[in-house]
Amino acid sequence: MCRHLGYIGPERTLHSLIYEGEYSLEHQAYAPRMTQGNLLNADGYGAGWYQDGEPVRFRRAQPLWTDQSFREIAGAVRASCAVAAIRSATIGFPVDESCAQPFREGPWLFSHNGKVEGFAGVEAKLRELAGDLAGVPDARAPLDSAPLFALAVRNWRGGASLGDGLAAVVGAVTGLTGGRYNLLASDGTALAATTWGDSLFVREDADAIRIVSEPLDDRPGWRPVPDRSLVTAGPSSGVRIDSL
Repeated sequence: MCRHLGYIGPERTLHSLIYEGEYSLEHQAYAPRMTQGNLLNADGYGAGWYQDGEPVRFRRAQPLWTDQSFREIAGAVRASCAVAAIRSATIGFPVDESCAQPFREGPWLFSHNGKVEGFAGVEAKLRELAGDLAGVPDARAPLDSAPLFALAVRNWRGGASLGDGLAAVVGAVTGLTGGRYNLLASDGTALAATTWGDSLFVREDADAIRIVSEPLDDRPGWRPVPDRSLVTAGPSSGVRIDSL
């Protein structure tokens, strides 16, 4: 299943983004409320943020709630834009740090919440669509999310906007096979996300925007995103939701 979140707004600590709230991302790692059959997201986690305009990333293959060192680090790191994810590994793929997201290349951070159905039968075609990305290590990670990331990078390098790049990935993969394709990305100045088979919520406050798999608390203001939608968000543009 996996769960992820994106944030853009005033600087705040990673601790506040990942650990605060009755149903924080940490809580979702062991007790998610909106499941697709999984009760745990314990197969790794990652957090990415921007330092002087460049993405910085921290990933581990262990459950988020077991890593007390990262909890301390998260309290000392401040960010105005971040992407974080917790992982529930699909059967057949390893529990390895290289599989934890967000993935990173250039200014982009990327997370996939979902599953490519019949991956073995479409992997070669997906990698053909993505082209030669030998210089992108995360595009070679041993899981189904990697070629989706590779395809997104190719789209972005080709001039697609953050949101259009994700939408094109969903269009390409759903033309080949079924699955769940909730994608989330950032370039440090904006967020974009898709819904295709799993939950997503947006919260737009006066000066900050959050995009999350599940609401982090029961306060009013969390808006569900319809399935098969594209969300784009930025400090000046606000939140926009379009059908895919």
